[in-house]
Amino acid sequence: MIDLQQAMLERHSVRSYTDRPLDGEVLDQLRAYIDQLNARSGLHLQLVLNEPEAFGGMLAHYGRFSGVTSYLALVGLDGPCLEEDCGYFGEKFVLYAQRLGLNSCWVGGTFKKVPSAFSLAEGEKLCLVIALGYGQTQGRPHRGKPISRLSRTRDMPEWFVRGVEAAALAPTALNQQKFSFELTGDKVLARAGIGPFSKVDLGIAKLHFELGSGRDSSVWL
Repeated sequence: MIDLQQAMLERHSVRSYTDRPLDGEVLDQLRAYIDQLNARSGLHLQLVLNEPEAFGGMLAHYGRFSGVTSYLALVGLDGPCLEEDCGYFGEKFVLYAQRLGLNSCWVGGTFKKVPSAFSLAEGEKLCLVIALGYGQTQGRPHRGKPISRLSRTRDMPEWFVRGVEAAALAPTALNQQKFSFELTGDKVLARAGIGPFSKVDLGIAKLHFELGSGRDSSVWL
């Protein structure tokens, strides 16, 4: 396996996939990791396999998706923390999948909800999905914002710079990267922007910041 730092650098959104199935040891590892994430997060993440309907219609065509038959359904109890938690723990899954040699893409609206493909307990909702599989390509890097636009902090210690640089690699809705980070003492205030899935984007960015800076979740105000 490549390490997490390399996975952040190599992960790019991929929208077209081959027909190679998810099976064998890779599938076993994915399922075991999802169980770990659910136990840690309280979410109800679910791996959907061999399901062509969600990415088989006009929405998927609009999103330029092809060959998607597997995806992770990001499900959890509806509440103020759901979107950020889905971003944070969903990106953990994305990076793990990248380390296994898989490709992925966060998908907010350009897919069809297929209720029979996943389960919802009382009070739960589907937040969004992550397309998954073996890509026809490895995707292309997007241009992240410079750290001067992601933080207003002037005197930035090295660990903070590394964290913001890693956050600049994070996938976000429409690649807008509306999140920001502000250093206050030895703590960091992370803010979400305004727009669709902005709290999901913040969760993804916060995970990247932690991995880049070498700090854990105790860094946040």
